[in-house]
Amino acid sequence: MFNKRVPVYRNEMPRLNGGEIIANYLEKEGVEYLVGIPGHGSTNLLDAFNDSDVEVIQPRHEQGATHLADGYARASGDPMAVFTSIGPGATNTVTGAATAYVDSIPMIIFTGAPQTHEYGEGILQEIERQKPGDFPSVMEPVTKRSFKVDDVERLPRVLRRAFQIALSGRPGPVHVDVPMDVQGAAADVELPEPTQSRPHSRPGGDPRTVSDAAELLAEAERPVIVPGGGTMLAEAWDEVRDLAEYLQAPVIPTFQSKGIIPEDHDLFVGYAGWIGSTAGNELASNADVILAVGCRFTDLHTSSFEEGVSFEIPPSKLIHVDIDPQEIGKNYPVEVGIQGDARVVTRQITEEIEEHIDPVSTEDNVYYEEIQERWDEWQEMVDERWEDDSVPMSISRAVASLRDVLPRNGVVVTSAGQPQETVNPEFPVYEPRTNISCGGFSTMGFGVSAAIGAKLAKPDAPVVDVEGDGSFTMCSQEVACAVQHDIDVTYLVVNNHGWKSIRNLQVSKYGWDRVLDTEFDPETDVDFMAMADSYNVGYAERVVKPENLDSALEEAIAYDGPAIVEAVVEPDNEDSGAIITGEWDLADLET
Repeated sequence: MFNKRVPVYRNEMPRLNGGEIIANYLEKEGVEYLVGIPGHGSTNLLDAFNDSDVEVIQPRHEQGATHLADGYARASGDPMAVFTSIGPGATNTVTGAATAYVDSIPMIIFTGAPQTHEYGEGILQEIERQKPGDFPSVMEPVTKRSFKVDDVERLPRVLRRAFQIALSGRPGPVHVDVPMDVQGAAADVELPEPTQSRPHSRPGGDPRTVSDAAELLAEAERPVIVPGGGTMLAEAWDEVRDLAEYLQAPVIPTFQSKGIIPEDHDLFVGYAGWIGSTAGNELASNADVILAVGCRFTDLHTSSFEEGVSFEIPPSKLIHVDIDPQEIGKNYPVEVGIQGDARVVTRQITEEIEEHIDPVSTEDNVYYEEIQERWDEWQEMVDERWEDDSVPMSISRAVASLRDVLPRNGVVVTSAGQPQETVNPEFPVYEPRTNISCGGFSTMGFGVSAAIGAKLAKPDAPVVDVEGDGSFTMCSQEVACAVQHDIDVTYLVVNNHGWKSIRNLQVSKYGWDRVLDTEFDPETDVDFMAMADSYNVGYAERVVKPENLDSALEEAIAYDGPAIVEAVVEPDNEDSGAIITGEWDLADLET
């Protein structure tokens, strides 16, 4: 007798439209927030979020949306999703996407697109003169990947691939162009499980090259560790600290890894480069072995590759670790190049070194004593600036007050310009992901929104954005976003009435008589207190005397809601407020 075959019934797949597919998949990925501005090209997508656990945050500009997502990812390690309409709403995301791309920050950017049956017809806000629906070509250079979804049934697969690409290997932003009719079309679909399309381990280094690196470090007399932004992305702070303490080697991070080791640790010696510390530049340039992990060796970090100013490779022997093989040996020749995850490879090197030598002692250690002496010399320079109570105050004096009142877990945010040039080298941070600062793209206005994202990621930590007056006004409309969503961020605006970084560059290259329009007229300058009032900011204070700044910042940080403190700072510092210890090569005019 034959067994009767029993039919197997599969669960029916849910019927979802494009917007619902996106909303449901974001939930599966654990995305907490969708940030963007509604437009006719995104209405079908946005409607689905009325019934979603993903909270929608509305900024005042699409650039602000991307910077907000960027700050959130830097502070949490997790991606946020951005949405925009078609046309200018989409193109407004390019600056934020490029900022994230250069610094390897993950996010997913959804943009509206023409209906598929109208591609190439030049409908409202379509870019089509080179090829139909051509906006993805705009995003290709500033994202890891740009997708165009022409069929709703393909959307789940694209979403899975988008997150996989954004989060795997070297992270970065991914763009998904979703036509309006695809957002509204429905299909019977099965949403993929994110864990089924992810690596379940981090890539380690080849054992032979790890052994070679460990042998070099074990034999080194003047080793230096240079952790870059890749160590922060890989959460390698414990591994970097363990290796440094085992070797008693100084740690000279890049600014993108600021906080990878507490800055009151006895092996932290500041930074290398144009605005690095004297200690960082001197120790890096005199190292016999340099271990660089997740580090790009940029012009600002290397003093534009001038030999012996920040680095001298060779004769220093370079061990270069990076998850992206294109970075290894790109700007300096390597003795040992290791492709792999920063956290895994650093741990591998430490374990291998433990097989070669015992922990290095600080007793009778001439190199360790030199490290302490050089750091003390630098710290004296910073202390002198921080203790100067002149009126108007310096930016250094303003951030000294911020450090006095900000708790150890507080987050400081900066954009490009003078505040960043002062905060990054001078302002000590003590925990990972508490310094949020744009790096390689050097984007003005970044911090206004990035601070909002950082606060969403770290709701229990105070977040303070230090902005110059010029940078702040570029994206100041995002204060309205913080007020609308009641996000408790503090803005410290250091007001020197102009584009002084650029003015000082013009002065140094061509002289005072060649400066072009970088001053703001006091008669027409922005009234930041009136601005705060117009945005319904609950606490705002203008401070002229430095002795009043501590109390103003304390009240602003304690205030439950967005707050603005304007510190009037001196306008005529020739070095843009920074201590210039290295070099930076900018081409001069030939006459």
